[in-house]
Amino acid sequence: MWNDKELSKMVDGGIPFHMASDTGGEVGTLYGVYNEDAGVEMRGRFIIDPDGVVQAMEVLTPPVGRKLAETVRQIKAYQLVRETNAAEVTPAGWEPGDVTLKPGADLVGKVWEVWNPKMEK
Repeated sequence: MWNDKELSKMVDGGIPFHMASDTGGEVGTLYGVYNEDAGVEMRGRFIIDPDGVVQAMEVLTPPVGRKLAETVRQIKAYQLVRETNAAEVTPAGWEPGDVTLKPGADLVGKVWEVWNPKMEK
């Protein structure tokens, strides 16, 4: 209902990924975000890769909302890392098209020669 009645109005074209509802709290209990006393879950966002591995999570109490653009940015970053088999990784604040890093021993102590957050837009 949230996706069909609310998010579809906030995001042109709707949300490009699956959002689940957990009315019984089963999944929330497994992920540690279900408050049994209140019968509600904290706001949880979990990015799970195709192998079923949780790559990222964010848990907020109900009064604070999340930022969809940050979730989409992180998904794109994880997709890039996966597509390159981790030959490229993304620095803090990375956006598609920005500089990526090529991890390795030669990068240790020299990150600032390749990437500097002051260079960011």
